Amino acid sequence: MKNLLLLCLFLSTVSFDSQTNSPAREDAFDVGEWFQFRIHYGLINAGMAELSVSEATRNNKKVFHAKGRGYTTGMTKFFFKVEDDYQSFIDKQTGKPYQFIRKIDEGGYTKNQEGFFNQANNTVLVKDYKRKTEKTFEIPDKTQDILSTFYYLRNHPNVDKLKVGESIDIDMFFDEEITKFKLKFIGRQDLKTKFGLVPTMIFRPYVQAGRVFKEQESLTVWISDDDNKLPLRIKAELAIGSLKADLENFKGLKHTFTVKAKP
Repeated sequence: MKNLLLLCLFLSTVSFDSQTNSPAREDAFDVGEWFQFRIHYGLINAGMAELSVSEATRNNKKVFHAKGRGYTTGMTKFFFKVEDDYQSFIDKQTGKPYQFIRKIDEGGYTKNQEGFFNQANNTVLVKDYKRKTEKTFEIPDKTQDILSTFYYLRNHPNVDKLKVGESIDIDMFFDEEITKFKLKFIGRQDLKTKFGLVPTMIFRPYVQAGRVFKEQESLTVWISDDDNKLPLRIKAELAIGSLKADLENFKGLKHTFTVKAKP
């Protein structure tokens, strides 16, 4: 259960690098965007995940403040309570993170960390408030944290031009390590949702084995095939059953949400 809640925060803002030589495209999101996922394990409603974008100030600059929250609901929280809080402060022009916050409680397993990026020196200072430690890590150029990855990728100028089988790679800092994140384009599909029939792009994420989820698990994400690149569905096929997250509510989209047919 905790893996899908993390997966929603890890994938739900599927996004694409804006730092290329291709012509810039208008941002897919803006301050005020909010959406919510309902998480299912089989027929069981197990939890919710929410993401939002507000504005904050870092280094005397206005930045995006992205927040991600995942939590169990109903009877599930009595068996395995999850309350996850992920935050990231992101430069509006470059998409690079200034700072991240990670506070999680997953069935009693807790973390309370804050990271501060020095993009000029390619380092990140991690303060662990639970362990009362501080440590500086060297990172590759353009490294993202787990939440900024979504928004950073979402603005990729060539996302609409990807061919089936092509992928995007990115370095992501997570759990005091650099994780190689790869997102492969699978194709397009008209997806039946509670909002109607929505044109989507389908992606499959891959990461190093043992990081966030296992490579052998079949993970798929559907995003709206419009300027919002709005996540609509995330699915993980497991050895027994499947985990699925569907978009439940949204507001504050920057662009018109494309729906082919109303429900």
